[in-house]
Amino acid sequence: MMGMELWSSSLSTIAMRQQLWQTQPFFSPSMMRENQRMVTEKIEASMEAGLVMQKAFISAMSGQYAPWWITSQKAMKPYHRRSSANSRRLSH
Repeated sequence: MMGMELWSSSLSTIAMRQQLWQTQPFFSPSMMRENQRMVTEKIEASMEAGLVMQKAFISAMSGQYAPWWITSQKAMKPYHRRSSANSRRLSH
């Protein structure tokens, strides 16, 4: 379920960002802030997901295995949270 929500909110966010890029000059201060925020959020989400995967790997090395569906849900959560927030923010 989370994967489908992530997919749909990502598609709507991409569509709204493309509309912004078509209607505003890329060098405007608001677009520069939005683009910087987009990149920063992607980096933060990938760092959080990487940390989840690193914790799962270290736990597995010590004999504490988590099912793949729990690990994958934890790894997708940062992307899902930010994608949903972006979709809500850009729609207003």
